[in-house]
Amino acid sequence: MKMIKENKFIVVTTSLVTILPMIIGLVLWNQLPDVLATHFDSNNVANGWSSKAFAVFGLPGILLLLHLVCIIVTSYDPKFGNISGKMRMMIFWIIPGCSLICAVAIYTSALNIGFNSAGMAGIVCGILFMIIGNYLPKCKQNYTVGIKLPWTLDDEENWNSTHRFSGKVWVICGIVMFVATFLTEYATYITFGVVAAAVLIPAVYSFVYYKRHNG
Repeated sequence: MKMIKENKFIVVTTSLVTILPMIIGLVLWNQLPDVLATHFDSNNVANGWSSKAFAVFGLPGILLLLHLVCIIVTSYDPKFGNISGKMRMMIFWIIPGCSLICAVAIYTSALNIGFNSAGMAGIVCGILFMIIGNYLPKCKQNYTVGIKLPWTLDDEENWNSTHRFSGKVWVICGIVMFVATFLTEYATYITFGVVAAAVLIPAVYSFVYYKRHNG
């Protein structure tokens, strides 16, 4: 539990940020309808709904649980020392950030405030992909963050080469995702394609590297 012991203040802070939508929901409780839109398509049109109680308490609660699980799993990584400080900060803040984005989307929709939450989510995801892409080449072998495949975990050279290559792929994917946000009609399809490419291309690269160097 080294990560938690050394970062108690950040753990508490990020956990509070994750459940901040609960407090906002309580403040707005009487203004919110009994059923809230909780899912939106690429055109920012609601296509999924939940009860007020679940939207205000359930979603942030689930995200808090996921946030704590991620921190605990990272803390128990046998190669925890290989995870850089900047990458640890990303682990701390990704889910709290998602919680706030979800809250903005849900509450602005419920209050009929004109806000393109789908567009904001696309822009944030694109930027996040670019940031992660910049850090991937610096990522050392570990069991929590990175392209974790049998052949990358078993061979440090494979890991390093795969992550140098993957960094470029993720930056390109982030740029495409960012631009796709403004192509509303095709944004969803492009986003799915980009995510698939960001996962599959590095995996194929690392496997080919493995085959070439291990006959």
